This record gives sequence, C-alpha cells and structure tokens, in this order.
Amino acid sequence: MESKWLFLLTMATLMAVGNAQESVKPLVKIVKGKKLCDKGWECKGWSQYCCNQTISDYFQTYQFENLFAKRNTPVAHAAGFWDYHSFITAAAQYQPHGFGTTGGKLMSMKEVAAFLGHVGSKTSCGYGVATGGPLAWGLCYNKEMSPSKLYCDDYYKYTYPCTPGVSYHGRGALPIYWNYNYGETGKALKVDLLNHPEYLENNSTLAFQAAIWRWMTPVKKNQPSPHDVFVGNWKPTKNDTLAKRLPGFGTTMNVLYGEQVCGQGDVDSMNNIISHYLYYLDLMGVGREEAGTHDVLTCEEQKPFTVSPSSAASS
Repeated sequence: MESKWLFLLTMATLMAVGNAQESVKPLVKIVKGKKLCDKGWECKGWSQYCCNQTISDYFQTYQFENLFAKRNTPVAHAAGFWDYHSFITAAAQYQPHGFGTTGGKLMSMKEVAAFLGHVGSKTSCGYGVATGGPLAWGLCYNKEMSPSKLYCDDYYKYTYPCTPGVSYHGRGALPIYWNYNYGETGKALKVDLLNHPEYLENNSTLAFQAAIWRWMTPVKKNQPSPHDVFVGNWKPTKNDTLAKRLPGFGTTMNVLYGEQVCGQGDVDSMNNIISHYLYYLDLMGVGREEAGTHDVLTCEEQKPFTVSPSSAASS
C-alpha cells in the first residue's frame, strides 16, 4: 500500500512538471451566494480560495532557484533532492484551504515567503562567509546528519509507540523530531511515518507536504495555526495581547518553536529565521518593507504559547 501511495505521489509530481507553468482558467459556480472555483490539479475541490491567484501564478521556477541558489552545489548535503515541482505538488493539497491563496496577491506572496523563510532557516548550511552569503544555502539538508539520540519518548508508547531500531531524528522541510510528531503527521497525511520516518528523506513532495500541513494546522487545539496567525484569520484574546502576541510573522515563530526562539530578547535563533524571510521577500520582488513593524516581525518580547521539554523544532 505504501509503495502504491509513493508511486501515485511521484506521478502527480511528473504531472505538475507539465502543468505548473500554464495558467489555468478556473471553473466557477455560485453556491449560496458565494463564488467557488476549481482550478484543476493545483487548486481542486470548489473553494473560494481557488478563485484567487494560485502559487504558480506568482511564484515560478526561477524564483525558487533564486531563493535556494546553493541547494544543489556539491557540498550541499541534500543535493538533487529539493525542487520547485515537489513544492508546488505538495502545496496543491492545501491551496484550496488558503495556503498561498488567502487575500490578494501581496498577502499570498508574503505567506509563501514566510513559510519558505522558516524552511530555509531550518535546512540551511550557510554561515557568515559562505559563498553567496549565509542566506543562500536553504534546503541544504533534508535530515539531521549526526543525531545524538533516537528521539523516542516512551510517554507515547500506547498512542505512537517507537518502532525498535528506528530513529526519530530531524527530517523534512520543517524538520520533524520525536515519535509522537512522526505519528501525528503520518496519521494526518495517511502515510506510515511512525514505522518509516525515512520516507521524509526519500520523497521531497512528502517532505514539503508534511511541512505545509504543520503550517496549516494548530500544534495544539487551543492555539492558532501559523497560517491563521500570518494571514490575519486569528484574533488575539486579551491574554494574547497582554503576552504581546500579535498577528504576523513573529507569532508564527511562537507557534512553531515556543520558548526555544521567543521571549528571549534579540537572540540569533530568532534573527536567523527573520533574516531568511526578509531575504526571500526581496528576492520575490515583494520587498522587506512589506514585512511590517518590528513588534509584528519579531517575537523577542512575546510570552511563549508553550514550554515543552522535548520540542519538535530543529536545533
């Protein structure tokens, strides 16, 4: 069953190669006074979001290449793995739900830059004097190279039991750690990641898909998703306001990484993620001036949503 699923995913990727460069005119219908659209493979299923521009309309292959210029150099650890079509194919499942299709073109482009800013920072092997600069090395990795442990938490032995001999170290575009995160993600994507976490380092579409699912899905039920925080769907409560949590990029870091990045002042771990986001805004032609004010962009003074001893975030 797993091999059949991966075959279908590969075929979908190949179809995307032929289709992604063609702008598709959406089918349109009105349901209860609302305009709904179906735009074919990339935005399928009668959604209001499919009436908007989809990602391949404003973010194309050459832009992806610019953002991740050094990912296929000989010294990159995942050379040949990541590509534009895998990203678009993975995004196709979530565009009908608003990923990269919420609001106008500007908001959509900013969301893609924000998401990829997280991805780039968490998969980078860039450093200060690296060729092309430290921000040109996103998507250098697709897995943790020298894991120090198996990341098996026995607390979840009845819900997401560890498979003997399997390591749940970081893998993917937003690296997943720990058995419970592999189990939860696999359940959502209908792929057995608990027994086969290596699927994330063997299939780039699946790796992007897992990352976009996390972007679109709240980490906990009483929290917003990074997507809702970024596009303005989330309305802060009084407690959120007191904790200085605002809609925008800063709070996406709070949702994804909590106390590892946020509420610690002007730290490098936070600034590295922000720097990738601003760099990508520039390269996509949006411009970093659209990122918003300092308090929206950062989370240095935000109280973390969660404090957890074993985090899924990349180190």
